Amino acid sequence: MDVQHILVTGGAGFIGANFVRHVLGQTDMLVTVLDKLTYAANPASLTGLPSGRMRLIVGDICDEVLVNELVAEVDAVVHCAAESHNDNSLDNPYDFVRTNVVGTFTLLEAVRRHDRRFHHVSTDEVYGDLALDDPIKFTEYTAYCPSSPYSASKAGSDHLVRAWVRSFGVRATVSNCSNNYGAYQHVEKFIPRQITNLIDGVPPKLYGEGLNVRDWIHAEDHAAAMLRILRNGKIGRTYLIGADGERSNREIIEMILLAFGRDPQNFELVTDRPGHDLRYAVDATPLRQELGWTPQYGDFSEGLAKTVRWYQENEEWWRPVKHATEERYTRQGR
Repeated sequence: MDVQHILVTGGAGFIGANFVRHVLGQTDMLVTVLDKLTYAANPASLTGLPSGRMRLIVGDICDEVLVNELVAEVDAVVHCAAESHNDNSLDNPYDFVRTNVVGTFTLLEAVRRHDRRFHHVSTDEVYGDLALDDPIKFTEYTAYCPSSPYSASKAGSDHLVRAWVRSFGVRATVSNCSNNYGAYQHVEKFIPRQITNLIDGVPPKLYGEGLNVRDWIHAEDHAAAMLRILRNGKIGRTYLIGADGERSNREIIEMILLAFGRDPQNFELVTDRPGHDLRYAVDATPLRQELGWTPQYGDFSEGLAKTVRWYQENEEWWRPVKHATEERYTRQGR
């Protein structure tokens, strides 16, 4: 479809900022970013972008008046805004329900009112987890079985989108992506936390025994897939996004330690997260076959090395929040 101007919610967050950068670098589109600038967002993630094609509006996706005004001005909405950290959802579920469910409802009503294209960015965590020794992967037909307040709130938002497609004819698509890594990710998240700990001379932290498996994808590959779905995805479809990057948490930490020239066993075991999902794995075959998307970083080690370099070279971006993040983890025993 022909899109000239898009609204990106949560565009100063990790996935949102990578998507905004991809769109501005690969297309002639105009981008309006709506972001509440909570602790997980950083306007510095949008620095250096062309001011004539991108503007940042500080506001809440639950603000019906503001959302309606912004949606009326654009051709499409890409909804990245979310409370997304599992540990935080265990401590304060309310924020997750409000942002992820009520915020999505507010956006859906606005795109319904103005008949705008809508793409909803979600997570593979809505499907629950898989056995460690089972070769099966999630597909768009996998039953939902969320394990945490975070994944439950995202599951609720996914169901709202599909209901608005069927009940009101909203022109929407959904994508459920595997775990992202790359530049501009908050240091509370697994990979940047370990990288920045090592920069500070602190051993990485590993939940439990580190056997839990995640299916990793570079955020730049996720952004490219999102744009492909926005332009060419079939209305009403759900597309799973993954790059065949299954690794255990222990493997990831060992790879990061080796990137720093350290002993791969030099990490600390900490208290496991309650309800910690065992394994995620995504089958992205329909996305590849129907829309022709392929990941640039099919070699996980290449993408990880690039990510390590980015955090080493951009300390001014993450340093202001590192101390408070580690204090919070210390209180949690993690």
